[in-house]
Amino acid sequence: YGKFSYEQAKKERQSHKHQKAVGISQIRLRPKTGAHDIEAKINTARRLLGKGNKVKLLVIFRGREIVHPQLGKELLERVAKSVEDIARVERPPMADGRNISLFLSPVSKKPKGEK
Repeated sequence: YGKFSYEQAKKERQSHKHQKAVGISQIRLRPKTGAHDIEAKINTARRLLGKGNKVKLLVIFRGREIVHPQLGKELLERVAKSVEDIARVERPPMADGRNISLFLSPVSKKPKGEK
């Protein structure tokens, strides 16, 4: 039994070597963020998605900005559309108090059918 348990533990250690932990990175935006700043955030999202991380886009509303949640949703949809070649929307825009969030996950680069 000792040899068997040793072999099982060895297989388990070997399988852990090939696993990759997926991190979630957060990018924060505001509804009044300028066009150039949004482009910079999109580039950051592309870099993070390229590394294989999931990205959480978060639009934060302050004060009376919350009266116009459609601005935040439009902003999130615009960012998601600009990175749709390398990412897919994992969870559509959802309101959470004074924030609206959207999750993006990287698209696998492997053709279907390969392992």
